[in-house]
Amino acid sequence: MDQNLQLLYRHRHTIRIVYLLAILITAINANSQNQKEIDSLKNHLSWSKNDTTVVRNSMFIADLYVWSQPDTALYYATRSLSLAEKLNYKFGQIFNLGTIAYIYSMRRNDSLALETVLRSIRLSEDASPFLKSYSFLDIAIVYYNIGEYRQAISYSYKLQNLEIADTSDFIRSNNIVGKSFYQLNELDSAERHLEASYKYAISANQTVAVSLLFLGHIYLKKGDYIHAITNYRKSIDETFNKSFDLKDAIEGYLGLAQAFQVTGLRDSAFMYSYKAFKMATVNSFPVEKLDASIILKDLYTQTGSIDSAFKYQGLTLSLKDSLFNQEKIRAGQNQSFNEFQRQETMKAAIETAKIKYQNRIKIYALLSGLGLFLIIGLLLYRNNRQKNKANKVLGKALSDLRSTQSQLVQSEKMASLGELTAGIAHEIQNPLNFVNNFSEINKELVDELKTELATGNVQVVNEIADNIKENESKINHHGKRADAIVKGMLQHSRSSSGVKEPTDINALTDEYLRLAYHGLRAKDKSFNATIKTDFDESIGQINIIPQDIGRVVLNLINNAFYAVDEKKKLNQNGYEPTVSLSTKKNNGKVEIKVSDNGDGIPPKVLDKIFQPFFTTKPTGQGTGLGLSLSYDIVKAHGGELKVETKEGEGSEFIIQLRIN
Repeated sequence: MDQNLQLLYRHRHTIRIVYLLAILITAINANSQNQKEIDSLKNHLSWSKNDTTVVRNSMFIADLYVWSQPDTALYYATRSLSLAEKLNYKFGQIFNLGTIAYIYSMRRNDSLALETVLRSIRLSEDASPFLKSYSFLDIAIVYYNIGEYRQAISYSYKLQNLEIADTSDFIRSNNIVGKSFYQLNELDSAERHLEASYKYAISANQTVAVSLLFLGHIYLKKGDYIHAITNYRKSIDETFNKSFDLKDAIEGYLGLAQAFQVTGLRDSAFMYSYKAFKMATVNSFPVEKLDASIILKDLYTQTGSIDSAFKYQGLTLSLKDSLFNQEKIRAGQNQSFNEFQRQETMKAAIETAKIKYQNRIKIYALLSGLGLFLIIGLLLYRNNRQKNKANKVLGKALSDLRSTQSQLVQSEKMASLGELTAGIAHEIQNPLNFVNNFSEINKELVDELKTELATGNVQVVNEIADNIKENESKINHHGKRADAIVKGMLQHSRSSSGVKEPTDINALTDEYLRLAYHGLRAKDKSFNATIKTDFDESIGQINIIPQDIGRVVLNLINNAFYAVDEKKKLNQNGYEPTVSLSTKKNNGKVEIKVSDNGDGIPPKVLDKIFQPFFTTKPTGQGTGLGLSLSYDIVKAHGGELKVETKEGEGSEFIIQLRIN
């Protein structure tokens, strides 16, 4: 053990008593001062005045309550925001939106947090750089809290680039950047920004608690326990003296507990982990409570205290279950924001496609001009060479023949394009008709709703509202249908930019088999099928683009699962849905077979299944692009995609790929 650590261990009891007394006194003083500020602001708060002073007092009260009483903070921030909106007071709106978004992000409601802070960003677009700095800092904090670390770094840099950025902005933005790089495990970058933040804070006499805490985390990861312990202690002192951020204090205690646990100082590890556990329990920090429980469980296990270890093991499992359920709720809340991000991505893709199309038109125009000049030159050349007239006539005939041939090829391409366009138009028109019709109906229903509201007929109003809600659900469904068609179309036309690499084809197919099965189970708990696999272990690795071949395998497996599930719905006695997946090396090729015992493919449609937009699924359940895209991918690999089927008994799709 290091000499300095031995010294710490020898005097651990004295250090512990003095340190805890200091923290207790500091916390009492800090809470007292915080309450004095709140009481002073409340004395000057009068909601009846409806002016900017009321907005400022209430939003500052909310800011002071954020950690101790988040529900109270949300109440004051919401009322303050409402008044600021009535007064068109932008500073009050942006400040309160940041507070509300911060509370949502700490409660892991990512969708509401991002929606709220994006309102703040939109408000600041035409505002002064001063207001922009608030918005950039708020969105950086929210992105960090929800785990979007690259976005947090991006907005922190934007804050630093503002002309009015001062020392305080550099301190906060560097802290966020450093913390984000730490979470991304880029420790050198994290350390550089946190040290910069520390220097700025020291020069400005501001708190360095966050910088010290995460420098402690970095040193702990690097195995420098002396510096880790020193930084954790300083961070806790700073927290209770200046910042009063209890979450940072708990993390500091956890850091000390981990450092002492690693170095064998179990008494100190027990003390600080228990301290963190109590603070996290009292102040409702479930993640930190879980971390403390894990450390205590490990410590009691190491010391042979089985009952205590079992107690904290049970608590750990309970907390993990609770957090897992919260994560599932959080994932559901995020669906609306993911849809917003998807729409923004689609807009950007459409704009990029427009630019590419315009560039192609310019190139074609340039080539046409060059071609025209070339023809003129040829004509002048022919006029100057009358002696070679016969040869020129022959050359022109040959040129005409080639031109005719080119026109025929182009006509064939345009015919295919016409078929494709007609298919796309037909596929998209149906959901668009639904969207348009239900939108028109809703307009009429809204007018009826207004009329009934004027007469006070509550029952009819409720019935109309239910109809509007039902129509909106249908609009949403058919809008997603159109979106799926467009996505499939773009995916079908996009050429792969992947690179071939040696790939274990058995592992790849097994992975996508499990992916398809669990994906369907997640959507439909009643779905079930027997799965059989037979992998040829002698295949080894082959050169493919794994993402593309994986997409083909996934599509074929999903089709197989769909086929057996549809047959199962017919309730045939003794029928057991079965899907088989096998690989085999055969004559310098690898064969991947996906089989099912569904109803097979009718002979009348067998020659159409690889055509774009052809599908046997009911309207709204398939785009008809899966097999077409799969066929193109396999062809691009120099392989073949074939099908063998028997109506009423099932189908087998065979992918053949060259080994070399």
